[in-house]
Amino acid sequence: MALLEVKNINRSFGGLRAVNNVSFDVVKGQIKAVIGPNGAGKTTIFNLIAGALRPDSGAINFNGASIYRLPPYRIAMRGISRTFQNIKLFAHMTVLENIMVGRHTRSRAGFASAMLALPWTWREERDIAEKGGGLAELLGIGDLLGAEAGSLPFGKQRAVEFARALASEPELLLLDEPAAGLNIYETKELAEIIAKIRDLGITILLIEHDMSLVMNISDEIVVLSYGERIAEGKPSDVQKNSDVIAVYLGGESA
Repeated sequence: MALLEVKNINRSFGGLRAVNNVSFDVVKGQIKAVIGPNGAGKTTIFNLIAGALRPDSGAINFNGASIYRLPPYRIAMRGISRTFQNIKLFAHMTVLENIMVGRHTRSRAGFASAMLALPWTWREERDIAEKGGGLAELLGIGDLLGAEAGSLPFGKQRAVEFARALASEPELLLLDEPAAGLNIYETKELAEIIAKIRDLGITILLIEHDMSLVMNISDEIVVLSYGERIAEGKPSDVQKNSDVIAVYLGGESA
């Protein structure tokens, strides 16, 4: 059974149909990419899965249960986490503090217990900090825990964002254009980080414009154009698909 099932989802904005009857599955343990030209509906689909937008119709199932129309925090608690094309870190907080924020869906302490400084809240905070430090080590930023997140190079900020997303212990990680703004060396490091995340047993669904990265790391690819799915399959099959070639290179499809 697929970990994520997207079935015939639709979303319009006024008279514009941004997503038109799109379906695809993501199998546990996969790295699956969603590609397509600007305006193809990729980020809209991510927002529908993560709960930032509600579908007009269709179904979205995760681990066999519907997450259709659930609010984002409920979806995060079910085990889906995401990053954003434009990095959304707390710039004046440290790297470790940013990572710890991502743990809030798994922590028990509320406002009252934290204000009372109950002993169990100290233990929980130490545990969260230790796990945050472990994630930072895994992603190559363990020596930057005390640095202000906003002072870091772009590639390191991206790693902080990944660590924060992983702090919630997701089963599925949504990566929205993770290579955006990275140079060739940072993109190579990114590919290694994504492989490490998959090795942790986390399934990955990503949007990306860097076709070299997509073809190198993806198990399967979904291709969108004008809100519709036009192809799906292994990278080698997608590369040879006439409709995909027409979308990216111009010309008529077969």
